Amino acid sequence: MTLPLFLRRTLTGLLAGVLLACGTPPQPAPDSSTTAPGVLQAPGVPLILPDTAASVPALVRGNSRWQPVAWTELPGFERDKLFEAWNAWLKSCERPGPVFAPLCPEVRRLSIGSEAEQRQWLLERLQPYRVEPLQGGPVAGLLTAYFEPELQARRLPGAGFEVPLYQLPANLKARQPWFSRQEMDSVGMAQEALRGREIVYLNDPVQAMVLQIQGSGRIRVTEPDGSTRLIRLAYAGHNGHPYQSIGRWLLDQGELRDASWPGIQAWLLRNPQRVNELLWRNPRVVFFKEEALGELDAAFGPRGAQGVPLTPGRSIAVDPQSIPYGTPVWLASQGPQIALQRLVLAQDTGSAIRGAVRADYFAGWGESAGELAGRLKQPLNLWVLWPKAAR
Repeated sequence: MTLPLFLRRTLTGLLAGVLLACGTPPQPAPDSSTTAPGVLQAPGVPLILPDTAASVPALVRGNSRWQPVAWTELPGFERDKLFEAWNAWLKSCERPGPVFAPLCPEVRRLSIGSEAEQRQWLLERLQPYRVEPLQGGPVAGLLTAYFEPELQARRLPGAGFEVPLYQLPANLKARQPWFSRQEMDSVGMAQEALRGREIVYLNDPVQAMVLQIQGSGRIRVTEPDGSTRLIRLAYAGHNGHPYQSIGRWLLDQGELRDASWPGIQAWLLRNPQRVNELLWRNPRVVFFKEEALGELDAAFGPRGAQGVPLTPGRSIAVDPQSIPYGTPVWLASQGPQIALQRLVLAQDTGSAIRGAVRADYFAGWGESAGELAGRLKQPLNLWVLWPKAAR
């Protein structure tokens, strides 16, 4: 989701599933014998949340101000299935930052604990802070979503599969513009430089751009012998040109009022002769590297900017100047597409994800995830959960 992964959010807003829960089995029911007095109550008794906010100073982190609050401010805290978020937290502990590294042994131990033990540990070890813009203004921010496309491809061209996805060109130099998208489609010198760099072929140039915008994808590739296998194409670099939104261009031209991905698809169906005209409005082309996708890897998304695999429904992209990677975050958003009140982990970013209260929600992979990512744009509130010892 790294320019290895965060490029897709740099470029997001175009596309987009339903919330995909992790496959972790349900945890045992809370055991009242393990709860601490005054923190967690026996089953059936409302959770009593400690209020320590009055004695805690506010913190400034880059572009944001963190205002300490009571746990009771976090909507839905008592109802979240924390064991789902623990899968994402374990991934963050593979590459923890200095603040959360000391907690990772406890996080790992609690991965086999009950949900009551996990919730009690949060109350004891972390302090919630409401994330606010540093310069004041509305606390409510913006939530969008991104996803990992699932596509069919062929290793060799033919049978309608004629759209190549490329490895990095040998003569590509960092921070120097290479050939544009239009030039790669029409200039002989560019096509010669790309010869032999093809990884797979798709049957739809628009889906190829979708994959480049998202920055990573799951590809069911048919090999020359007729066998198929699942691979991941991960971000490797780009051609040095600025990203231009084709949705924005359609709006500016008065071609659309709905620049969601479904709206763009409908426009393309009405204007098949203008596909290249539309695609060439975005000169940036993304190059990929092929990765094996084993059974364990397939349960998670691509690696985010933190360098760990993303967890569907529990990973978000943030502005790292406001929220450090690996930070557990309470997210609340209510809108026409989805209602969310849950623990997530800040594990990715993108140049379009800027500001204190701004997040891009990793919806997972496939068609339903894409549908959500193409439409999600609604108000957001965030609370970081920060170690008490790190104030």
